Parts: sequence; structure tokens; C-alpha cells
Amino acid sequence: MPHITTNGLRIYVERHGAEDAEPLLLIAGLGMQLTRWGQGFIDKLTARGFHVVTMDNRDIGLSAGFEAAGLPNMRKTVARRLLGLASAAPYSLRDMADDAAGAIEALGLGKAHLVGFSMGGMIAQEAAIRRPDLALSLTSVMSTTGRLTLPQARPEAQAALSAKRPDPRVDLDGFLDAAMRTAAIIGSRRWPPDLEEVRARARADFERAYRPDGFQRQYAAIVATPSRHRALRRLRLPATVIHGVEDPLIRVECGRATAAAIPGAELLEIEGMGHDLPEPVWDRVADAVARTAARTARQAAAA
Repeated sequence: MPHITTNGLRIYVERHGAEDAEPLLLIAGLGMQLTRWGQGFIDKLTARGFHVVTMDNRDIGLSAGFEAAGLPNMRKTVARRLLGLASAAPYSLRDMADDAAGAIEALGLGKAHLVGFSMGGMIAQEAAIRRPDLALSLTSVMSTTGRLTLPQARPEAQAALSAKRPDPRVDLDGFLDAAMRTAAIIGSRRWPPDLEEVRARARADFERAYRPDGFQRQYAAIVATPSRHRALRRLRLPATVIHGVEDPLIRVECGRATAAAIPGAELLEIEGMGHDLPEPVWDRVADAVARTAARTARQAAAA
């Protein structure tokens, strides 16, 4: 069952590990297909007793798109967010959170541990807020509450994210070179990315699905969604926030603010880590997810 229908959309999902193990939903970041979760990292989670579900978020990979909406007007989207007006974006992170919650229901998981990276962390937060009945725990990785007063991305990281890349259908080498440059700018200094591996992964993702307009609409969803810092205070579930100290895109202060907003949340800062998930930290992150899940069991036993 690679596709499920949720929130009126066809969403592509994959399942890993024993289906009678504890359900865990991995939610990917901006423009990331589910292929970006390394199989080695998924294996770390299944080895710790989880049944892992990955999904292509709407508008990316093999999931339903919003091509009819066209490209968002980012200037208008930003202006309306700053003025506190209704969103001009085709959808918000709240809609994407409803997709994730719907996937849990459509797959018959009952409840699931929520783990999200970057934008995926924002979606996981929104899902825990909107559907606490479906969330066992929350692990938010290098993400943010969305509060506008928090430190912004470093200029070089923001430029890398926003830069227009060559069309790979016309200039594949230029497109792959741009992916390598971005990875080098936002990646971990202590564990620099293997740029040839980045190149190969970018090529494989292009061949699987090329959805540049979906990236833009997802970006608009991030900008258009109001801050979660007040709503996060209402959460009553085990939570852990993981952040790279040297993250140039979503600064470590954003992770600290997220942890401070969630009652009882634990904060794991990783020295030397940027805005990526290098293999040397996989065990630390998987262990943190497992510890968070174990708190769920202890909390239930104490209730």
C-alpha cells in the first residue's frame, strides 16, 4: 500500500520494520523526499523497536501536488504574515500536519511517535498540537516555534536556500553542483558531507520526482503559518528537541526556544552539527528518540 488517502490527498508512504512494533512517523524537511532519510538511520530506529513510517509530504516526491495553485507570491506571503493577516499561501503547515495525522489513521497505527527534521519538526509540532490523541511523543530536530523574534538564518545559509538552481532537465551538472554547494554551506563542520554522495543522492531524487514548484509552495507554508510558541505550552506528552549548535539555517536559539516552550521537554544540543543529520550522530539521535518513547511508557504506567 504505497499510497494512502488522507485529508483528501493521495500521500506516498513506506513502512519499515515489524508492523507490530511501536509506530513512529518520520516527517521530512522542506523539499525533501522520503528518500532523504538514510536507510541506515531508519535501521537504527527499527533496531530500537520501532515500526517506522516515512512519507512524501504533499507537493513533493510521489505525493499529490498543488500545481493548479501556481507559484506563491512570496513577497505578499511574508507581508501578510508580518501584519498578522490571513495567509496568501496555497496551504499551511497546519494542513501538512493534518496530512501526517491522517496518515497515522489511514495506516491503522492508532497512535505514533512523531519525529520531524527542520520543516518536518514544525509539522510534527503542529500535529501534536492539533491531534494530541494520535501523538505518543514528539522529537523535533533542528526546527523552530516559528516565532518571528528568534534569530534568523545566517546570510550565506539563507542565500543557499533561496538561490535559483539550474533546471536539471537542461543543465543536470549545474543542478547537481548547486546541491553540493548548498550541502557544504549548511552542513556540519565537524562532519563535512561527502559531496559525491550528495551529488548521487540529488541525482537519484531528480530521477524519482522533480517538483521545484512544490518546494516553493512548502516554503510559503512555513512563512504563512503563525508561531506555535503559545500552543506548544499546552502539550502534555514526552518531548525532546535536538539541535546542532552550529546550524546556520535554523539557529540553535530556535531549538532552545522550542524546548523552553514545551513543558518537560528535554534538549539535546550536538556540538559541531549543522543543518543536516550526519552518520556519526545517528546513534545519538536514535537513542534520544528511544528515550523519549520510553518516557511515554513510564508516563502511562504512572497515570
